Formats: sequence, structure tokens, C-alpha cells
Amino acid sequence: MGGTGGGAGVRVLVVDDQQVMREGLVALLDLVDGVEVVGDAGQGEEALRLVAQLRPDVVLMDLRMPVMDGVEATRRIAREYPGVAVVVLTTYDDDRSVDAALLAGARGYLTKDAGRAELAAALRSAAAGQSTFSPAAARRLVEVLSRGAAEPVTDCPDGLTVREVEVLRLIARGLSNAEIAARLFIAGTTVKTHINNAFAKIGVRNRTEAAGYARDRLL
Repeated sequence: MGGTGGGAGVRVLVVDDQQVMREGLVALLDLVDGVEVVGDAGQGEEALRLVAQLRPDVVLMDLRMPVMDGVEATRRIAREYPGVAVVVLTTYDDDRSVDAALLAGARGYLTKDAGRAELAAALRSAAAGQSTFSPAAARRLVEVLSRGAAEPVTDCPDGLTVREVEVLRLIARGLSNAEIAARLFIAGTTVKTHINNAFAKIGVRNRTEAAGYARDRLL
């Protein structure tokens, strides 16, 4: 368990299967003002247990780990604990890794050559509901969004906003809340708010009815 040398602030859980790396990150973050390491884990299942127990603001997540990898752990955290942000910290910046992390709901993506200041800034941004990506991951994000972007919204029936129309379209395409958040570059809690507001406006009770509405009126 990490200490609290940085004082109370952004509460962080560190997840990495390499003990030396994990302990190094804990020691590094303990020196950062406004960051408090509340725990550490060596794989995804352990991370989920600690998230449930400790409710950190941010999970600093490795991707390739035994038992449960970082992508699945990120997906589970985004679905089950939408108030907890995940920032991926990994050796890998290949397209496949970036895509998987984004679609799982990661709010940030950095490689392990990031400096202390960059890492601290990413954690604070994630806790504030913003996103931070390494240059390589940012380029990939632009490609993913450009490739999978919905058609421009030109009509908003039933009092829907542009963002609510975008969310309904993506529901009709079968995307989860975490995937919608990654596609639209917004927080999972924001997606839930848009869904609740849209459902009330169009008079539907579930995603199946919403998808039918979107196919009939928006696609």
C-alpha cells in the first residue's frame, strides 16, 4: 500500500503486474503534491476488488497483465464504477492497444516514458473529467473518431440536443456506454445523463426502444 507523501488530493490506485514498476510508481506519486496513492494491485481482478473497497478517483492501469488484463479491467471499471476514471500507463503505443483502451473507456493513455509532471497532469485531468493522451495515442484517437464518426446531425426532433441525437445513434449501433464515451470523447457519467434526458424526451424505457426510435427517426 502506498503512502500519502503528496497529501490528500487526487486518490489514485496503481495497477501493474511488475512489482518493481508498481513500487516505483507508488514512490514517484508519493512525491507529487495533490496526489494520494491509496493502494496498488498486480492484476485486473485485484484492481476491481480494490476499486470497490477504496473508491479511488483515478486508476493508473497497465494493459498487459495476467488473470485479467488492463483492457478488461478498464471496461469493468467504466461499466460498474463510472465515477472512477482510468488512465492507461503502458509500454505499448501500437494501434491495437490504443483502440482497445479507448473503446474500453480509458480517459487517458500514456506510455511509460512519460515524466512525473506529465503523469501528474494526466491524473488531475482524469479526476476532473478531462482526458489526456500521449502524442501517438492522440493521433490514433483522431483516426478512430474520423473513421467511426456518425453522420453530421442536421435534425433534432422531439426537443433533442445534438449530443443526445449522437448518443441515440450510437445506441442503435450497439455501443455500450463506455464505448459511446470513448467515441464522443466524453465521460461515462455524461453519457448516462444524455441517455436519461433523451429517453425522457422521446418517451422510451430502455435501449431496445431507443434503438428502434433512432433507426426510425435519426438514421
